[in-house]
Amino acid sequence: MEIVLKNFRVDLSIASHLFTKNKILKFFNKVFYAIFRTDLQLLEKGIRFYLHLPKLKNYDVVQLINSDAIGTYPFLSRIFYKKLLKNNKSINLLVCGDETPIIDYLFKKELDYSILTPYFEDTSLKNQFQFPLKYRTKSYRKTFNWLSENCKNIIASDLDYKIPIEKMGYNVHFIPNPINTDTIKFKELKIENKVVVFLGINRGSSIKKGISYFEKSLSIIKEKYNLKVEIIITENIPYQEYIKLYDKAHILLDQVYAYDQGYNALEAMAKGKVVFTGAEQEFMNYYNLTERVCINAKPDVDCLVNELSFLIENPDEIIAIGKRARAFIEKEHNYIKIAQKYLEAWKN
Repeated sequence: MEIVLKNFRVDLSIASHLFTKNKILKFFNKVFYAIFRTDLQLLEKGIRFYLHLPKLKNYDVVQLINSDAIGTYPFLSRIFYKKLLKNNKSINLLVCGDETPIIDYLFKKELDYSILTPYFEDTSLKNQFQFPLKYRTKSYRKTFNWLSENCKNIIASDLDYKIPIEKMGYNVHFIPNPINTDTIKFKELKIENKVVVFLGINRGSSIKKGISYFEKSLSIIKEKYNLKVEIIITENIPYQEYIKLYDKAHILLDQVYAYDQGYNALEAMAKGKVVFTGAEQEFMNYYNLTERVCINAKPDVDCLVNELSFLIENPDEIIAIGKRARAFIEKEHNYIKIAQKYLEAWKN
């Protein structure tokens, strides 16, 4: 599975360089893994983190993003987490993606659908789901259990994580994803000739996002509204280029296997786009919404075609939803308000 790196700026990098950029070492790592089932990239990340440890002392708060925040082998992660706990005042865990109790709950199949739905429907896709499934292994479970007992807080960033982790008996702070509404500017949508629909595909995660439903829907829409719609589809492109390309779009297709929005959807909503993403009734109820701020994208081609058709035939509704999307982001996801919620949780 290809992994597309977003290359966000960091102060201290633990990214693997030896076994990703050097072709000879990269090949050696593949051979080494085939023989010993040990990925030297993971060991390199662990070593790089270890070298940074002397700088990671005397902080009031350590905020981990996921129990696999370091990206090394779990037994090494536990060693490093214990050192972090010893050398700093507190550790907090943010659940903003796949995590042991999340995956455990999804295996109960109590939700109408989830990121694991494609795997449940076809277990031959197991290799495509190695990342979420690893959290059910003994070593990753041991790491999460240690963190759940030693972290000051467990924080969830959206309802797709809040709902499952609470169902598994954990107490969590719910703090939505922050959006910088100062730097991400709202631009009111204007529809002159065609409605522009954008689909950005990352093949590494396309199955989990249900991208095939969008692709099938767009083929129908293209035939049905050829003169009224412009469809832009990109694949596996860098994040910054991705952002630039969808700026001209009115409608963004994000994902179908979700109850709430991830960061890409929120950022597009902040710009005033109409986003097809998670917006189930649980989301509407939690935020007390009576009007749509995005479109609930279900894993159903007919449903998606109907929603797209309605918007194409009613462009005024596209403009109205875009305005409501921005207002929602400013109210519920403003980065300063979210930062204050983190401070309150850390002080709790």
